[in-house]
Amino acid sequence: MSSALTHILKNECPVCHKGKVFTDKNIFLNFSFPKMNEYCSHCHYKFQKEPGYFFGAMYVNYGLTVAQGIATYCIAQSFFETNFDLRILPIIAVVITLLTPFNLRFSRLAWIYMFKDYTS
Repeated sequence: MSSALTHILKNECPVCHKGKVFTDKNIFLNFSFPKMNEYCSHCHYKFQKEPGYFFGAMYVNYGLTVAQGIATYCIAQSFFETNFDLRILPIIAVVITLLTPFNLRFSRLAWIYMFKDYTS
């Protein structure tokens, strides 16, 4: 599991671990819409199997966003006197907005890794 997470964070092909899934090399600090390669440049593995293949990645993205929102709330609440201060909401919104490009890329990579053929 930890090696798969390492390969996901490195934007590597799930089969050969040499080609890149996205055209941009870094999935962390990139604020443009993700552009995926159609095939792996090394082993020619097709990343998008069928139209609508990445609809399920939206659920991964949603779970990741909720977890980040809860983590942001837990960290931010220690800076305020009351349990729930409404000033926490803009902080959560900014953090979620800034992490959206990473979440998009990460959820698609995780989806590809979840449904790759592990029999070969």
